[in-house]
Amino acid sequence: MLILPVKKKWFDMEAEGTKSEEYREITPYWSARIPHSDDGSPKPDMLYLRNGYGDARPTLAVFGWWNIQEGKTEWGAEPGKKYYTFHIEKKYKIRIRRILA
Repeated sequence: MLILPVKKKWFDMEAEGTKSEEYREITPYWSARIPHSDDGSPKPDMLYLRNGYGDARPTLAVFGWWNIQEGKTEWGAEPGKKYYTFHIEKKYKIRIRRILA
């Protein structure tokens, strides 16, 4: 499971259901973190989309699967560029986690 920080614009669209993909650049950093299946097929995964950084931020729990493809420019991707793409199939809830002092 990963926690992905996302900007408010994209977080709100994903929470509303108008954006169903989240993108990460294909870099060694993300290659080490994103789950891959042995045969190269898409791997189901659970992750948290967090609006910004820090513990007390709105968080959306989602389930879906990863693959590599070109992203949609209307959802922030550069034209013709391939990304690790997480396809959101199911949203669970938005929560705000707070640390008690």
